[in-house]
Amino acid sequence: MTAPPDTAPTDAELLAASVRDGDRFTAVYDRHYDDIHRYVAGRLGPQTADDIVAETFLAAFHSRAAFDPSRGSVRPWLFGIATNLIAQHRRTETRRYQALAQLGVDPHPGGHDDRVAASVSAERLQPSLARALAALSRKDRDVVLLKALAQLTHEEIADVLGIPYGTVGSRLNRARKKLRAALPDHTEGP
Repeated sequence: MTAPPDTAPTDAELLAASVRDGDRFTAVYDRHYDDIHRYVAGRLGPQTADDIVAETFLAAFHSRAAFDPSRGSVRPWLFGIATNLIAQHRRTETRRYQALAQLGVDPHPGGHDDRVAASVSAERLQPSLARALAALSRKDRDVVLLKALAQLTHEEIADVLGIPYGTVGSRLNRARKKLRAALPDHTEGP
């Protein structure tokens, strides 16, 4: 008789195990760090992202015992923590989009890592799009950036923000209309 193939533990299993053995949380960190960092960097810039992502995982580590897998998966839970921390830096985000709208895109970003991050972050946004994002309400901006930067599903966004599934669609639709209207050539938004 052959043994069943090894299956990697789920995020929820790792989180539960980390309550007993804190070192197990490292696997959750390793699985989700890049996605969380990319999302936060797209909203606040790479320098601020390092601090916010560290705060995100620290908050998750401290509240891991309270995580309830029946309310959703670990990934949206982490994005929710990050989004709440971004809310504390809302002025920074708005100023960043306003500055990008005035300055435009840096044609020569730093090294390879910076170029990769820039290609998926607000660093590469057209000035008119940056201006339009700065003009969105916080609620609409959260939905559109969770979709565009984090590539979350409507269900995950609803879970992250604690809103109904239908509200995600409404906010996303409203934000996309505003973004399209603000762009000079009315191209499709995120």
